[in-house]
Amino acid sequence: MKVGEKSGLTEWEETFIDRAKAAMVALGVGDAAGDLGRDASVRQQYGILNRLLPQGKSTDDTEFGVLSAKALLNCPGEYNARYVADTWRALVLDNGGALDRGGTPLYGALWNLSVGMNPPLSGIDNTLNNDDGAAMRAVPFGIAAVGDPKEAARLAGIDASVSHDRDGIWAAQAIAASISVALEGASVEEVVAAGRSCIPDDSWLGRRMDLADAILGELSDPFDQYEALHTRLWTPRHAIAAEAVPQVYALYRMAQGNFRKAFLLSANFGRDADTICALTLALCAAGQGMQVIPESWVEQVRHPSGVCLSFAKTEDLVDLGIELAHFALKRRT
Repeated sequence: MKVGEKSGLTEWEETFIDRAKAAMVALGVGDAAGDLGRDASVRQQYGILNRLLPQGKSTDDTEFGVLSAKALLNCPGEYNARYVADTWRALVLDNGGALDRGGTPLYGALWNLSVGMNPPLSGIDNTLNNDDGAAMRAVPFGIAAVGDPKEAARLAGIDASVSHDRDGIWAAQAIAASISVALEGASVEEVVAAGRSCIPDDSWLGRRMDLADAILGELSDPFDQYEALHTRLWTPRHAIAAEAVPQVYALYRMAQGNFRKAFLLSANFGRDADTICALTLALCAAGQGMQVIPESWVEQVRHPSGVCLSFAKTEDLVDLGIELAHFALKRRT
């Protein structure tokens, strides 16, 4: 029997669905692992992390990714920013708001929405709207627009405009575009190039992407590269998109797309490691599929904890990956 004969799917479609599931699950794995890896008590007990510890659970990164996926999948017509804003109102504000662990611009956007403001002003007139909070929820758009990085970036930009502006939006578009081509088996350099094409050269994020590229080019020793990615990209007081997203791409390149190598590099990176690890692993898993994620890790993270968005507890990352994949396949027909 040929691959896909029983299911009615082609071999490419089955591979794509598997990779879509992996990208969503990896988001949860990286979120949980990176959050633990930057915890001082965990570092004291374990040193570096080489596996997902049993106490790992989702933070706002995974749960806002779920929110974005639900908004896209449930949209009855043309996907637009006003619809996304109303989805935030229905799923978040009408369910008690965002709880602990959310990023600053996410709370700011929810406040803006609660007083009747709509995008793009809800994102423009917002505190710290250049952080990586929109990038962390961009994976679903890469899946939905598999093989079409421009469309993935367009969808991610609509979503991001609710809470972010400029660098914050470009970072989300970059991740979505990269996921879109990674799912089709693009090389590491092609995946990075797809993301870089979404970022203006004359921007903080663009200049920091170039700096990260220069670090990897100038230094040959991986320990020196790792240290320089910390010290030369560091931003005072708070990690933002121009710090974290170039680090994501650099770590992905250092690991050459290998999931377990990327886990070691990103889970132990510190700083904004929940987002950094989540996105780095999502890029890797999008190119490799579920086989690279231990089954016990899948079961541990597939249901978000609801630590930030209470509705997310009822969702399943595996099922969302499948739904997003079928959404994408329907769009291609």
